[in-house]
Amino acid sequence: MIRRDFEGYRMGTPVVRWPGGARLSVSVVVNVEEGAERSLGDGDERNEHIYDAVERVEGQPDLCMESHFEYGPRAGWPRIRAALGERGVRATLNACGRAIERTPWIAEEAVADGHEVAAHGWRWERHVHMDQATERQAIARTVDAITDAAGTPPLGWHTRSATSVMTRDLLVEHGGFLYDSNAYNDDLPYTVATATGPHVVLPYAFDTNDMRFHNNGGFVFGGDFARYCIDAFDRLYAEGAKAPRMLSIGLHTRIIGRPGRIGGLEAFLDYALGHDGVWFSSRAEIARAWRSGLGLPDWTPRPCPPDFAEPNE
Repeated sequence: MIRRDFEGYRMGTPVVRWPGGARLSVSVVVNVEEGAERSLGDGDERNEHIYDAVERVEGQPDLCMESHFEYGPRAGWPRIRAALGERGVRATLNACGRAIERTPWIAEEAVADGHEVAAHGWRWERHVHMDQATERQAIARTVDAITDAAGTPPLGWHTRSATSVMTRDLLVEHGGFLYDSNAYNDDLPYTVATATGPHVVLPYAFDTNDMRFHNNGGFVFGGDFARYCIDAFDRLYAEGAKAPRMLSIGLHTRIIGRPGRIGGLEAFLDYALGHDGVWFSSRAEIARAWRSGLGLPDWTPRPCPPDFAEPNE
């Protein structure tokens, strides 16, 4: 049985200081999924279906759905990139391997701007029902695609929602991952014991996330996104006077990149940047800072097992 941890930091938060004595770390995460969604036109088993207002198409390529996803690289990413660049905010791109293979310029531009490119699976899919060999292949294939486009391997991993019970063990076995974000259970990083030592987990968040513009998530206008994220910021910033805190802001190029929504992101960024003691940081930077604050040795990647991605015969 997998042990669940409901206790967390109940007995006390570790005495960890963010760089520069910051009281709050803000992690902006840009999910790059476009081109990795399921599509009969790309040879997948079915079409993606995520929008309430769009009819499901079966048996034929869904040109409407494909067009929705194409908006992200074409129009959404340039707006997000400009919003971050104009403010000097570093972010982490959670990139699906197949998406970044088809839009490598996004990784190239992100690296040029000082952002981190992390891994978000090969396809935009859950791993919960994958067998071990299939999941190993998905991890290895994703690492290869991001390495080719970004010039360096990803240090972080985040599966779409539901991981398998093996995911974290496979990431540790691979040897190339400093952290994963496959959890939603805290406002701080934490470590888990593994066969090779402590592994950092950076919890992610679905509430401070532009996905709430869809599927009755409660956001209608760009201002809804800004107000909610500002409320979360204010509470965590106040708590950060006594103990470190981390705020994750989840973005998608096809969602927040729309002209009626991008202002919500800009308003939040401007508000947060108006406060002292705020550290806008990549998730890899947060993971390294947490390890350092706990007195753990610097993390270095281990060689990937030579047969890591080979399927079982």
